[in-house]
Formats: sequence, C-alpha cells, structure tokens
Amino acid sequence: MTDKPGGDGLGPALEALAELAARLRAPDGCPWDREQTPVSAAAYLLEEAYEATEAIESGTPDEVRGELGDLLFQVVFQAQLFAEAGQFDLSEVIGEVRAKMVRRHPHVFGEAKAQDAAEVKERWSQIKRQERQDSPQGLLDSVPKGAPALLRAQRLGSRAAKVGFDWDDASGVWAKIGEETDELAAAGPENEQAELGDVLFSWAQWARHQGLGAEAALREANRRFTRRFEAMEAMAAQQGVALEDMSAERREALWAAAKAQEARLV
Repeated sequence: MTDKPGGDGLGPALEALAELAARLRAPDGCPWDREQTPVSAAAYLLEEAYEATEAIESGTPDEVRGELGDLLFQVVFQAQLFAEAGQFDLSEVIGEVRAKMVRRHPHVFGEAKAQDAAEVKERWSQIKRQERQDSPQGLLDSVPKGAPALLRAQRLGSRAAKVGFDWDDASGVWAKIGEETDELAAAGPENEQAELGDVLFSWAQWARHQGLGAEAALREANRRFTRRFEAMEAMAAQQGVALEDMSAERREALWAAAKAQEARLV
C-alpha cells in the first residue's frame, strides 16, 4: 500500500477503465451500453452515488472500495458518451477539476495562509463568488437540482444565509417549525403536500443550524427502521404467525422486542 494519491498505477488503471468504457460502446460492444445516452445513464450515476454514500456511512472498507469503483465507472462512462459527441473527454474532465481544486486551495498551492477550517471554508466561498462573477449565475444555481431533497434544502438554506437571509439561531427555526406544523394541521387536502414541504424544509434548516445532516439522519433512521422491522419478521416467523395476521398489540410488542434486542447489541 502507498500513501501517494491513488498509488503508482493510477494513470494506467484509469486509462484501462476509459478503454473499457470505449470497448463497451464500440460497434461490436455491448448492445445495452450502446443504447445509453447521457440522460439515460445519469440515473445510474445517481444510484451509484447513493450506494457509495450508504457504504461509506455503514459499510466495510471492501464494500466502500467496490461502491466507489462503481461510481467511478459511471463518471468514466459519461465522459465516453460526451467524447463520442465531440464535446469533451475524460482528460478534460480531470484537467478542469484539478485546476479548480488548485485555484480554490491557495493556502496549499499559493502564498495564502489559513488558520483553521472555518477560514478555508470562507475563502472557498469567496473564490466561488469570484468565479460566478466571471460566469454570472444566481446564488442558488450551484445547488444541484438532482440532489436528495433534504440535502438540497440544507444547501439552499446555507447559500441564502450567505447574504443574510436566515434565522439568527436554531430557536428561530424551531418557532418556524411550530408555525408551519400548525399550518399543516389546518390545511385542506389541496394544500397538505405544500404545507408538508414547508415543514420538512424548516426541519432541514433547524438541522443546519444545529450542525446536523438532515439527509444522513433520515438515511440512518431508514436503516434503523429496516433492521427493527426485519427483526420483527424473524420473531413472527419463529412464532409461526405472519405479521399481517397478528393483532396490533402483538405487532407493537414485537417492535418493542426488536428495539430492545438492538439496544443489547450496541
């Protein structure tokens, strides 16, 4: 193992992956891969990004390595599709992101100094603002529209906060959550979804003020629910009864038992 970025074989390895993508797209390549377009393949890029994130949060190093490989291939595959259209190739993608990272880290590659991570973050924002002046766009345009909704809500709030459009602290957001919850409770069927969205958006901003990741918190809650429900199913199977045939009281008892079992394993 080496501590060099990517190891000595990074160049040949990346070239081999690019050649693999080109081979799959060749006239005598894979019929399915040849049918893909940047838009159709984008769904797999997003799916692999989710799976890589899930592995990083809860997987083993082997699982993370595999999922990062799947994600990397989707990036390489997209570059191949655009190269075939004569728009750009993988080397341009790499060159552009490398130049961007060097430009945004003047405290590493230039003469600037940074005392801590907060100063680095502020300088990063300043450089991005300068880049936007060179290529005009709205403050919120850099937040990906395809990002998970809770994550995007936090990012939108964070961007808006840069121009002072924000609550002073978490207590202000907490009051807003109460206000939006009351509006949801009073909403009719035609407005319920919009009001629910306002409640969720407010919760995402409270999480941001608390330094919490709303998206990560919900993913963990989903994993927790899945573990407990699967434990319920296993216990019901041991008793020879299907969950749907149990009374609500028995299902609640199994849920409590699943939670207790999980707590003992922690």
